Amino acid sequence: MPLKPRHIAAADSREREAVLANVSRETAERIDLFVALLLKWQQRINLIAPASIPSLWTRHVADGLALAQVASAPARWLDLGSGGGFPGIVLAIATAGRPGAHVDLIESNGKKAAFLRAALAEAGVSGTVHCRRIEECGGLFPAADAVSARALASLDHLLALVQPHLPAQTPCFFLKGQGHLGEIAEASAHWRFTMVKHPSAVEAGAVILEVSDVRPFVTEPDVTQP
Repeated sequence: MPLKPRHIAAADSREREAVLANVSRETAERIDLFVALLLKWQQRINLIAPASIPSLWTRHVADGLALAQVASAPARWLDLGSGGGFPGIVLAIATAGRPGAHVDLIESNGKKAAFLRAALAEAGVSGTVHCRRIEECGGLFPAADAVSARALASLDHLLALVQPHLPAQTPCFFLKGQGHLGEIAEASAHWRFTMVKHPSAVEAGAVILEVSDVRPFVTEPDVTQP
């Protein structure tokens, strides 16, 4: 039987239809359940910025689905600073049909972590919520096929968080806005990495940065003789 949302999302139905136009009916139903639960919990705790609720479909949900399309191969994701479930819960829903699909969500805020557990159960998808700091979850990185983060920290800070634990071949997908060039320049002063920029289908000038082979930038010693 089809899944039935218990609450109607307070968002424009045309925006919802546009965002979900290319997903399966089951995926759309699961996202409806997730969005309805988020709006219900949002009345008690700030899962997302209140000012962003009108763009819930066109920004938050659309970003997660766009990431799932760009990174079409990974089955097991590690989502950093999952907050209100973007992109982690959307990734869990979008990848639910893949063999071995699972999302590990790291969220240090206890109330948000409780919401994420409820969202996984409501949508009926595979995932584990870790209510800990990212620095304490190094053991999760080797099992991940890919790492994701959205609106969490600067690229420089993100690389500092993941590099001690990240296998060189594991890709990270970081959703970044129009200021990404400055972040790349800042990170390049401290890190060497392989990077692919995927243009955002959601916001002009925004990107999904695919980063791997992260290593500290080491300045070569000056061996010239005086």
